[in-house]
Amino acid sequence: MIQFYAYRKYLVIRLILIGMVLFLFQNCQSLADVPTFSNNNTIHVVIEIPAGTNAKVEYNKDLKKLKVDQRDGKDRIIEYLPYPGNYGFIPSTYSDPSKGGDGDPLDALVISSSLLSGSVVETIPIGVLKILDNGEQDYKVICIPSEKRLQTVSVTTFTEFSDKYPDALKIIELWFSNYDTVDTVNIEGWGDEQEALTEIKRVSN
Repeated sequence: MIQFYAYRKYLVIRLILIGMVLFLFQNCQSLADVPTFSNNNTIHVVIEIPAGTNAKVEYNKDLKKLKVDQRDGKDRIIEYLPYPGNYGFIPSTYSDPSKGGDGDPLDALVISSSLLSGSVVETIPIGVLKILDNGEQDYKVICIPSEKRLQTVSVTTFTEFSDKYPDALKIIELWFSNYDTVDTVNIEGWGDEQEALTEIKRVSN
């Protein structure tokens, strides 16, 4: 019995220490500086907005914090259907305004069940939705998690996705066309997984 309590105390202390290390790491490291590519050659995506939610959460790289975006001095809550996937950005990328970009990291939509805000997920890009937002290039890379247990669709290419889930493409396109009533959004079309990867490499640091 004494050994059991001693071991339990050891586990508790170890968990506390691990938690402290993770806390310090997260507060010292910027999520914006996570490498674009993982060691497994998948694509990292930082989740800002979990699927099924409406608050427009964005990562502030200067404060190293996730905050709800402000519009006219108020929290920006999307008054439309909730996000159809987990929305975030591909770290260590930059859409250069001098080349038509919006000055932000490349956006990504991860198709899966809801993921935690602030989590970094290894993903497989399967396509890209090409959008012009107020005249600026604002592409959305569509991804699935590389980890099988997180996947809700079993595809690895744009052709598979469009063949198996044609209505999903329509839903995603309609959502991005209508969720923001202030900005002028023009859909330029879709690109496959190769175009998505080319765009990721083009804007990666």
